[in-house]
Amino acid sequence: MKILVVGGGGREHAIARALSCNNETEIFSVMAKRNPGISRLAKGIRLCKETDIPRILLYAQESGVEYAFIGPEAPLEAGIVDKLVSAGVDCVGPTQAAARIETDKAFCRGMMEQHNIDGCPKYRVFDTTTDAISFIRDHDGDLAIKPVGLTGGKGVRIMGEQVDQGGAIAYVKSLSGKVILEERLIGEEFTLQAFVDGSSLVPMPLVQDHKRSLEGDLGPNTGGMGSYSMPDHMLPFVTKSDYKKALAIMHSIVAALERSGHPYKGILYGQFMNTAKGPKVIEFNARFGDPEAMNVLSLLTSDLSDIVVQLTRGTLSSSNVVFGQKATVCKYIVPNGYPDSAVAGDSITLGTSSGAILYYANVEEYEGKLFTLTSRALAFVGIGQTLQEAEQSAEQSASSVKGRVRYRQDIGTSALLERRIAHMKELR
Repeated sequence: MKILVVGGGGREHAIARALSCNNETEIFSVMAKRNPGISRLAKGIRLCKETDIPRILLYAQESGVEYAFIGPEAPLEAGIVDKLVSAGVDCVGPTQAAARIETDKAFCRGMMEQHNIDGCPKYRVFDTTTDAISFIRDHDGDLAIKPVGLTGGKGVRIMGEQVDQGGAIAYVKSLSGKVILEERLIGEEFTLQAFVDGSSLVPMPLVQDHKRSLEGDLGPNTGGMGSYSMPDHMLPFVTKSDYKKALAIMHSIVAALERSGHPYKGILYGQFMNTAKGPKVIEFNARFGDPEAMNVLSLLTSDLSDIVVQLTRGTLSSSNVVFGQKATVCKYIVPNGYPDSAVAGDSITLGTSSGAILYYANVEEYEGKLFTLTSRALAFVGIGQTLQEAEQSAEQSASSVKGRVRYRQDIGTSALLERRIAHMKELR
């Protein structure tokens, strides 16, 4: 079997690694920059922009791939799945129309409202920034400010947390295009990802990501500094009732897309805020999260290649998808200055491995040495029978990296988890 993996980050390295567990699977890769981890697994590589659909299509045809696994959101927005499927290459990834669940936040909220899907916060869509600014000035209370389009996970500003009213107005002035203003949700975030074959949905372990740059959840938002999952695949501040509600929302989204004539095939990522009244939808993504993909794929004991086949055929069932009953902790190594003024070109030296899985992300390898670029460089995923074991494994590997880099030491620690649990108890 020949499978094309589109994308060159840590998420795509995790996808390629999971596919490589099947010795009969041949991996081909398209990425903008050469990822050392993917390069060692791939039979063939094409370096080009991940939105250069004609070049990717030509490479897929030249390589004779039967399937494609789309990692990032930008090529989905550009319609890569539509073109590949038309050329006979089945894809793990939604069509351009179905991907609007992520690429157009106004479409997502409108669909939730139209189909009476639970978990939708109060919101308003503004066609001009002038109207949005007027609303902010007159509104009593905090808001979440979201550009309608893609922002790489860094576009949201929360009043009362990141900016005051003046800062919110200044941020809106810096934007172009439509803006969504939503009620500020108070609670604990969690991520529920699922394989979707057009109609049926198979969920993955719950994960909690950490967007803020600095320890203690301080600093600006990033693409994600790390994440963790628990041995029972739940999170201690998410009750069974909360989980059932979140999963029902995911099923409703898939059903709504199918009814609208845009059946969804691929990875559906639901980011939820667990509030005093239960889970509310922060957003949906039309692909794996990064870093959350590394948590769940590191636990996958099933054959991902078989999942690809069953998903694209529309015959996926829960029996095709099995995850190990262990905890995971992912810690991202980032260059100094990340995310606002990351320093590129610095040498990184790996230390002694603690058994944690190393995923390469935005890093360059030259003459056997690693160098930082301008985004997240490396991720270590520790796996253990307990969260403490997994955290210690990830911590030992992350702390052994030498160079002008940093990471969040608190991710996956008992102290941080207890804060999450206490916060949820206080709200309820």
